Formats: sequence, structure tokens, C-alpha cells
Amino acid sequence: MWLSDFEIVLRDRIIERGALKIEDGLIAEIRDTPVTGGDIEGEGRLLLPGFVDMHGDMIEKEIEPRANVRMPIELGIYELDKKLATSGITTAYAALSFTPATYGHMRSVDHTTTMIKALASMRDELLVDHRVHGRFEVTFLPALATADELSKAGALDLISLMDHTPGQGQYRNIETHIANMAKTKKIGEIEAAELVRQRIANRVEHGDASDVVHALANLARERGLTLASHDDDSIEKVTLLHGLGARISEFPVTMEAAVEAHRLGLATAMGAPNALRGLSYSGNLSAREAFAAGVLDILASDYHPSAILPAVLALAEAGEGGLPSAVALASANPAAALGLSDRGRIEEGMRADLVIAERGRIPRLRSTIRGGRQVWSDGVVGNARRIAA
Repeated sequence: MWLSDFEIVLRDRIIERGALKIEDGLIAEIRDTPVTGGDIEGEGRLLLPGFVDMHGDMIEKEIEPRANVRMPIELGIYELDKKLATSGITTAYAALSFTPATYGHMRSVDHTTTMIKALASMRDELLVDHRVHGRFEVTFLPALATADELSKAGALDLISLMDHTPGQGQYRNIETHIANMAKTKKIGEIEAAELVRQRIANRVEHGDASDVVHALANLARERGLTLASHDDDSIEKVTLLHGLGARISEFPVTMEAAVEAHRLGLATAMGAPNALRGLSYSGNLSAREAFAAGVLDILASDYHPSAILPAVLALAEAGEGGLPSAVALASANPAAALGLSDRGRIEEGMRADLVIAERGRIPRLRSTIRGGRQVWSDGVVGNARRIAA
């Protein structure tokens, strides 16, 4: 199966008008010129590696689109799966949280465990390769037993350690956090301030979180899971988590933390919406600033998967490495950080996880191919025959 006449973005260069052959779900051959009679004719459109998304927060919103309006979990997973495919994501890590009751029922141990088990049971029928990113609040001791159970069952692929106590990390500016919470929950600031007070009190009640941190780090090491730190706000926190085996620093909130993580060899991950907009919604470090400083390694969908493509193309215009370096933020770099050696790059022998896209006023996805099979197309790329796995 030939894909011909595409601008093919390799890891280190661009083929202006090339062709790519797929056999048995793998990239079998790459040519610098088009071939005659290609099965899919690109007409100069972009051919990129499929996006590897290490952090997507969307599944909860699909299951509960409005407060206290619960949809069937399976329906929510199907809907999210379609959205990811239409955004060019071929490998997706659903970021599912284990938090105390004060953070809401959608992130309770029981509900999160149920979502993870449902996702695992449906993997073979979904368009995208779905994996699980377990997010564990370090103040929440009851989650340890669940982490052990799920990892034994092979239902966890990535563990991140987070502390969302107001006054540090992502929420170090308490006033801003109260205002954002009031707006998000559609409540008054007095009520939001009370919720924040409860969360701080809960953190004090649980005391030192070091036992939970070390237990989860040991679990990740024993089970061969990737470990990430979350919302790093200081050099000291980065140093601690690096010493415990973390490989990824996701959403560092200060430049100092991002620089130190990068220096220590942790892959720094930030949100594509942040990179596209040029600023963090919570007033933290801008992904554009991190990219300009050379300390941004990974773009994740965070809460908006369709932001990945336009963010990549925007950064390609702004950075010295051009399109290959910017595309790697959403493909080769996360794949390497997550230990996925079979994807993330357009090379012979790699999985045929591919994205067909085009530039424009708003860049657009035209087709997504996973493992050599076209899992989504908007019908624009002309006369494509059915791609066989």
C-alpha cells in the first residue's frame, strides 16, 4: 500500500514530495519522490508520525458532560476515542486521578477504578491505542492499595505523583485559584474559598506525604512503569523526584523547575493548549517560553486534543529546529520517554501510525492511520482505497 506525493516529516529532515509504503502494519519503504498509482495521493499534504499523547484529561468530561449528569462509561469512551482519532492521536494515555473526596466523586477511587477497568476491557475495539496514566495525589494514602492492584493486573502504564494542595505547585497563587474555581464550578468566591480551606486542612491532617511518594515510586520501579512528577515548582522538588526515578516532569510551573528537569535528563511535558495560546490558563509557565528556552520536550493534549496539530505548526515557525523538531514534541519525544520504541517516527520498520494534515488559516487533520489501518478520514484526501492492516 503506497501513500504518494506527501511532504513527509522525518526525525531529522523533510522529504518535499515523497512516498511511503505500508506492509503488515509497518512502514516498509520510504522514497524521496512520488510513485505512480499511489493508493492514497497526498497532493503535497503533510505526512506526520501519529501523535503520542501522554496526558489527556478528557474522559471524565465525556462521562459527565454536565454536573451530576452521568452518561454510560462505555459511551463516553467511544466518544473520546473518536475525538482522539480525529485529532491525529494514535497512542493515548488517559490521565485518571485518585484523589480525596473533597476533589469530587469523578476522581474517587471507586469511580476511577471503574473507568480504568472499562477502558481496559474495550481496548481491542477502539480506534486508538489506549493506555492508562494513573495520577495519584500524594496526600491520599488509600490509593496505594489500588495502585498495587491495578499494576498487578497490567492496567497501569504510567504513574504521576501530584499534590494539588492550594498554595503550592499549580495552585501556588491561592487568590487566582479561588477565582478560577468559582468560575469553573459556577459558585461564589466565598464558597470557593471555603473549598480551598477544606483542601488545605485535609493536607495538614494527612501530614507528611513522603511515605506515599516513596511507596508509589518503588511500585513504579518494581512493575516497570514510567514515573512522572507533576506541577514541579522548585529545583528541590525536581531533584527529589529525579532521585526517585522519575523520567518525566509534566507541567512544570516555573522556568527554574523546567530548566533543572531538563538538565537532569527528565523530559519536560506541557500542554498543547498552553503552547497554542501562548500562556497557561492558571498563570504558570508558558509553553512558548519553555520552548524558546530549549527546555520543552513533550506536548500533551491536556484538555483539548485538537490543539496538538496547530500548536506543533506554530512552534515549528518559532523554533530553530523547524518542523522536524516541533513534530517530535508530539511523537518521537513522548514515545522515547514512555519506552515505546516501535512508534513516534517515520522510519522503515516502525509502526505505520501516521497523520495526514494540511496547513491553512487553521491547520486541519485529514486522516489518521494506526498500525497501517485508516481509522479516520474526513474524505478529502482523494480516492483512497481501504488500507489493510
